[in-house]
Amino acid sequence: MHKALLPLIAALLVLTAIGGIVAGVAVMDTGEDHDPTLTETAAPTPDSATTPESANNSGVGTRTAPTDGDPNADPAQPDASEPEDFIRFGTRTTPARTPGTIRLATYNVENLFDDHDDPELSGRYEDIDDTKPAPHVQALADAIRALDADIIALQEIESETVVRWFRDTHLADMGYQHLASIDAGDERGIEQAVLSRYPIASVTNWPGLPLGGTHPDKWGNGDNWNAGEPITFHRSPLRVDIDIPPQSDADTTPGTDAYRLTLYVVHAKSGGPGEYWRLSEARGLANQIKLQLAAEPDANIAVLGDFNAFLSDESVQALIESGLTDALAAVADRSPRFVTHESGRRIDHILVNANLHPELVPASPFILGTPSLPEGLDWRQEWRPDGYASDHFPVTVELTPIDK
Repeated sequence: MHKALLPLIAALLVLTAIGGIVAGVAVMDTGEDHDPTLTETAAPTPDSATTPESANNSGVGTRTAPTDGDPNADPAQPDASEPEDFIRFGTRTTPARTPGTIRLATYNVENLFDDHDDPELSGRYEDIDDTKPAPHVQALADAIRALDADIIALQEIESETVVRWFRDTHLADMGYQHLASIDAGDERGIEQAVLSRYPIASVTNWPGLPLGGTHPDKWGNGDNWNAGEPITFHRSPLRVDIDIPPQSDADTTPGTDAYRLTLYVVHAKSGGPGEYWRLSEARGLANQIKLQLAAEPDANIAVLGDFNAFLSDESVQALIESGLTDALAAVADRSPRFVTHESGRRIDHILVNANLHPELVPASPFILGTPSLPEGLDWRQEWRPDGYASDHFPVTVELTPIDK
């Protein structure tokens, strides 16, 4: 090698190293569900199966389940051969609907932001760069159409205005006449929403509600931006009460009341170091549910959304210990069919209380697969495969809206 080239090569190596450091720092402020700390330290989902499962009808290969209870086991991943359409997880088709039931779904739609600049958001929370690309918006609408859910809870949307625009532009013929979304108190401006074919009776949330305690000084190995401040809901859960009319002639006898379903839509803080915050939020939510049940002992309750946590994590366990159960427990295994995030994790859940559990259709739950990034590709780069809608996949269950 010519000696004159050595200084140039050395300079290039330094620039490459600096670029890696900058990229590593940038991840602290971006990627709500791609926090590298969570990916590296989180435990596998404690699903019912402990043996290798085949991904039947999923279009992905078989995989060996991680050792049950091993906190260092790798998250679920498909086999080495990438499918041509990049659908690596979930099912490829929507199962037939069970007669006499309604379909309930949850879906983190990944930054459903419009192209209008919100003057209240600036600096690291500037929203204009979060505009969801038009092809991704269309793919999102296609996925929701395929689900054909009667009620769908959405996470990571900008505002009620944006959800209303999305519904009227892309889902106008889907029957979602009823919509709910309230500012959740998030510094990025993102909130949760519900689209429903049935009347919404009431909507509420609790932004800024004190949950007890203060934020610690450290966030992992770094400083905690909220150190010393009171812990409150990072994004308040959204409570939506929905009245579902009788679904068959047999239910229309005189005096038959509408079936009341209460949803608590959650979008918990991401990141491994954020478990203390998620735990505080879970306990705060459990208390709200306790208050509701004290006033309405027969309430049918579902807590659903992006928990940013595995079922085994303390934050989800706090809700389960309060009397909720996993709606997918009867069918979910460790195969790629029941992964809800492109990183190979199951972090989106539907939990139900004892009153609602008998109404679940046991074999109905499914996760609809959509194209995702190939394994090992850095999520921070801009390229996405055709048909890409979100880094999450929608979770769906069916229930019979008759009190049993």
